[in-house]
Amino acid sequence: MKRETYDVVIIGGGPAGLTAALYAARARLKILLVERLAPGGQIALSDLIENYPGFPDGITGMELVNRIKAQVDKLKVPIRQGEVRGLEEDRALKCVYVDNDWLEAKSVIVASGASPKRLGLPKENNLIGRGISFCATCDAPFYKGQTVGVVGGGDTAVQEALYLTKFAKKVYLIHRRNRLRAARILQERLFKNEKVEIIWSSVVEELLGEDQLEGIRIRNMETGDQQDLKVMGLFVFIGWRPNSGFLKGTVDLDAEGFVITGENLETSVPGIFAAGDVRRKLLRQVSTAVGDGATAAYAAERYLERAFYCD
Repeated sequence: MKRETYDVVIIGGGPAGLTAALYAARARLKILLVERLAPGGQIALSDLIENYPGFPDGITGMELVNRIKAQVDKLKVPIRQGEVRGLEEDRALKCVYVDNDWLEAKSVIVASGASPKRLGLPKENNLIGRGISFCATCDAPFYKGQTVGVVGGGDTAVQEALYLTKFAKKVYLIHRRNRLRAARILQERLFKNEKVEIIWSSVVEELLGEDQLEGIRIRNMETGDQQDLKVMGLFVFIGWRPNSGFLKGTVDLDAEGFVITGENLETSVPGIFAAGDVRRKLLRQVSTAVGDGATAAYAAERYLERAFYCD
């Protein structure tokens, strides 16, 4: 039986992947979107997105995802659930390995996103879901009336700390520097919130507890002083690692594993493009992911015209 060949296979169903699917479908390309879990990516877990244009009062991540997904569904974009385990070039075509199967595509848009970085401490893996979390929207209700900690100083860390104050009686924000990197408007809200105590220039050195988190040991990076904090939950927001393991040896990656792209989001392999958080870029936001998805889809369309459809 002849295997079906797609014009574009899109890997990842976050804002970048969904937008790429929207634009590619409108270009009447034969496409397939492959998503490991449910469409939406990281933003589906966001309590409130306030900096996406067109929503002056903000919008929840899930609602925004549902709106984008509705547009994609209206164009009858096929979505396959599965994990991409490899990507190879076979002459003019690309082979996308999904679970125990493989797909043929004339072009590929990688929009596989990124996952939260971990602290890298002993016991961390064992305590995930037992006090260690990477999503306040998911787990904050478990800590009603309790004391929790947040690690990080960027937009996500501050937003999640503020969200946690709706449930927890006290929130420690632990940041390795003496100033936050979050947007000023978020910092202003944080500084006004009486439930938040910021611990500057400090890092978490040890997780206390065996089967359940009971506290953390932190160290001041300037003085070397240590102190223990009794927290029942610790929410970690210290950056992202790209979901690009399946690309090693196929396209060029930087030292952290992010995909290196050109101006039109092309990778080092013709016909493979990257969009969203998985690629090396200055700003990782919903708005930039959406822009990436649109650009990658248009670039893929132009590539197909040159490589396959021109006389």
